[in-house]
Amino acid sequence: MDVNAAVAAAAAIAGVLTGVIAMLAFRWSEREQKRPTRTSLHTDPVLPPGVDTVLSVLRSSAVVLDEADAVVKASSAAYALGLVRGGKLSVEPMLLMARDTRRDGEIRQVELDLPRRGTGRGEALAVSARVAPLGSRLVLLLVEDLTEARRIEAVRRDFVANVSHELKTPVGALSLLSEAVIHASDDPEAVERFAGRMQIEATRLTNLVQELIDLSRVQNDDPLEDAEPVRVDELVAEAIDRCRHQAGAKAITMAAGGTADLHVWGNRGQLAAALGNLVENAVNYSPARTRVGIAARRVNAPGGDMIEVAVTDQGIGISDKDKERIFERFYRVDPARSRATGGTGLGLAIVKHVAASHGGEVTVWSAEGQGSTFTLRLPEAGAARDRAHQHPDLDGLVGESGRSSPSVPPTSSYEPLSAPEVLP
Repeated sequence: MDVNAAVAAAAAIAGVLTGVIAMLAFRWSEREQKRPTRTSLHTDPVLPPGVDTVLSVLRSSAVVLDEADAVVKASSAAYALGLVRGGKLSVEPMLLMARDTRRDGEIRQVELDLPRRGTGRGEALAVSARVAPLGSRLVLLLVEDLTEARRIEAVRRDFVANVSHELKTPVGALSLLSEAVIHASDDPEAVERFAGRMQIEATRLTNLVQELIDLSRVQNDDPLEDAEPVRVDELVAEAIDRCRHQAGAKAITMAAGGTADLHVWGNRGQLAAALGNLVENAVNYSPARTRVGIAARRVNAPGGDMIEVAVTDQGIGISDKDKERIFERFYRVDPARSRATGGTGLGLAIVKHVAASHGGEVTVWSAEGQGSTFTLRLPEAGAARDRAHQHPDLDGLVGESGRSSPSVPPTSSYEPLSAPEVLP
């Protein structure tokens, strides 16, 4: 009887202990479920309300880090810049900034040069990084790409330096010549000679200022706002007329040929200035009693037909080294010859900007001692021809023309019209 009672008592005690242990285990399990885990910190719900929406509209690259330096959220721009790799912030200086900010809560900012991903040229990526605390455990990193802004600033500085240098030359010459005129007041022949030189320098200064204005205009204006169908043969005629005096002084023959009745779509003034610059350069850099040819044709292109206007001269030619830089502002192949012809080094830069803003390009073929061919390539005004069928009032501006022969390399000669226009 005593043995049975002892067994029953032991069983009762064991049951009570089992129940207590089960209850404690249940409570511990509930507590663990409510406690935030390391994995849960990587999900969007840990972000304060509204932060996700704000980060999605920021232009800056955004990265949110937790207390373990793991990336909670990162924008697509951050991945594109190479800031995040394998769920971690890959830029060590930014990571150190984030840790310091997490420790003391202070906002920090720094500018860094990072290696550019995907290029073997070693180009640096200029960025501005700003780190700030986000709540009690998170840190927000905002990165702004400053590469393009720095490039534009460098271009601006170079432009200002070049303009200052170019303006100083004619202004200095005018100052010296005016002093010479004062000291030679009793010598009429010397005064006349110095006055003639002053006129030359004043003309050069006027041309430089005008080309600076033209370059600024083509860089800032949208040529397609006032676009219209423009006849190519009219542009060629204007360019020839612009250079008629210079060509006549050097006995240079100018010939126009190619396919007739072609049209391009764009700003007439800018297109005329671009083609005029090409023809003027051809005349200025050609020896006396040579020939300058201007020819236009239509060529097939995947995005639509293009119009090519080629200007060919028999000048000194351009070396391979110089061909890579002739479209830069103020660059001259032969500075001494440019001073003699009044060149400013801006003409081809204007041509390049006009071509690019009209959806085209300008290219050059040249060989030293054999001359050069500059080709201005612009989209044909096909849309304008289509509108002419619907609006008869445009018939006077836009006409139909047949297809040209298969395209030939840019360095090949253009077939002239049956009766090319030759202007001595």
